Amino acid sequence: MLIDNHNRKINYLRLAVTDRCNLRCNYCMPAEGIDFSKNDKLFTVDELASLSKILVSQGIDKIRITGGEPFVRKDLMVLLRELSKMERLKEISVTTNATLIGPYIDELKELGITNINVSMDAINRNTFEKITRRDQYDTVHENILRLITEGFKVRINFIALDGQNTEDILPMLELTKHYDVSVRYLEEMPFNGGSRKLEGIVWDYKRILETIGNAHPAYYKIPSDATSTSINYKIPGFKGTFGVIPSFSRTFCGSCNRLRITATGDVITCLYAQPCMNIRDILRSKEPMEKVKQQILMAVGSRSKTGFEAQQEYKGASWSSMTSIGG
Repeated sequence: MLIDNHNRKINYLRLAVTDRCNLRCNYCMPAEGIDFSKNDKLFTVDELASLSKILVSQGIDKIRITGGEPFVRKDLMVLLRELSKMERLKEISVTTNATLIGPYIDELKELGITNINVSMDAINRNTFEKITRRDQYDTVHENILRLITEGFKVRINFIALDGQNTEDILPMLELTKHYDVSVRYLEEMPFNGGSRKLEGIVWDYKRILETIGNAHPAYYKIPSDATSTSINYKIPGFKGTFGVIPSFSRTFCGSCNRLRITATGDVITCLYAQPCMNIRDILRSKEPMEKVKQQILMAVGSRSKTGFEAQQEYKGASWSSMTSIGG
């Protein structure tokens, strides 16, 4: 079992399989993109599977596959098949932009991987294309509806971007009226490849809730897991739910149970912290697996208490792109 230095149980791994993405969302990276890692710097599928087995043996029972865009990797399903064989792993989930997931939906369902988070920041076509800088609206919309109708647990992550998509907050919420889906509204974070720093935000979770409350004053709070980053709500008569994630306000740090490992092996113990080590090099060395376990224990044993503490510790460091961090 992994217990950090603040007595928090760490049982959730966010594992990035690539830093590449086929979209160019303006809050994630500059228009020209970033310098993506060379293939030899990325974990192989065998390495990802081996690392996952080690972490599961240490108490990780939930793994979310992230990117970049995970389905950019042609061998992603090989990894997912291996993960599905791990009996101590209670949940496997994927975060995707839903542009490439279509051909894999049937097998995902067969493997029992039915928790899918879709990053979609606009329901209006023009707004979607301006944010993503790509023409993929129809594909994303079609794949989301297919996932929902085929029984997947779909959560749509919508980042509130001042001056760009906040007029879509209420129209996006309409999906929950007709479908059993959760729409979660996130505060904007400064992880866009270093081209912008945010000292504060206009659309915090309180303003998002106020906007929804003005249109649907009867909404009410529903129970959430103790470690949930989202505060969840329901509107009477709606099939689905909605939530807010205070990703910039960071109200959920006290119950954080997450560990992040990037596609190149950087271990990140807090979204606002710099990497504390690289586990890929250790995994590739001739060191015994116990060395990998020891390094993970060291990382977990030296976490910041909150995101604010982590940010302060590395004040002045440039923010990476979210596609490099791994979500």
